[in-house]
Amino acid sequence: MKELCLIPLILIIAGICAGFAEPVEETGCGMDSTAIQVVLMRADQARGNREGITWEVAVMSSENEGHSPMVFDVKARGFDTLATAVAPPRDKGNKVLMVNGNMWFYKPGLSKPVPISARQRLMGNASYGDIASTNYYQDYVAVPLGEESIDGEVCHVFDLKARTPAATYDHIRYWISKSREVGIKAEYYTVSGKKIKSARMIYGSEIDVDGARRPFISEIQISETVMTKETTILMFDNPALAALPDHIFNRNLLKN
Repeated sequence: MKELCLIPLILIIAGICAGFAEPVEETGCGMDSTAIQVVLMRADQARGNREGITWEVAVMSSENEGHSPMVFDVKARGFDTLATAVAPPRDKGNKVLMVNGNMWFYKPGLSKPVPISARQRLMGNASYGDIASTNYYQDYVAVPLGEESIDGEVCHVFDLKARTPAATYDHIRYWISKSREVGIKAEYYTVSGKKIKSARMIYGSEIDVDGARRPFISEIQISETVMTKETTILMFDNPALAALPDHIFNRNLLKN
């Protein structure tokens, strides 16, 4: 009898203790905020976000068909990025620097770097921010929308809203492969909700991370959806991990 009387008391105590436990923020789609951040961070790592990495990116647009692509040598550390133009000849030596979300442009002959926006048009549908290391897990508030299959691959789907005007896009719908942990599709919207372009990502390269091979971005296909329906392709080649000194990301030294 005493044992039976103790059962309700134990349940009451357990309920009180549960009330003092630190709550886990649930999102309504089976993912807490920590899990969301991990998924976004892993996807970012396949497009930069390393302690030191270099790659080459060529930008081609259907509106400039027959013209030489713009080619950049890119050095990134975390989300700080320096892109130096190596082709075509008229753009050689131009530099784009992103540090702490701020971006500057420099070309030979300028007295000092000029502040620009990551949203500024580079070529075709590509913005300057598209050639830099992505920072979706810090620059955006993510809301999970469930799961969806893209070409037979099950993906997490997220709605991303920019935390700051410095972010490359206001609003993104983002598909991340559950098995490969890479972003494979994105749709970009204005603040008012107007869809302006979409992108598909391909991961044909790999890098070594903590003793394991991880996929790395090799191509982004950006399609304009409002006016011209043109396509811009970014080709990423020769990714390599490398220690990068501080002076590379010093805007006062861009003239060197």
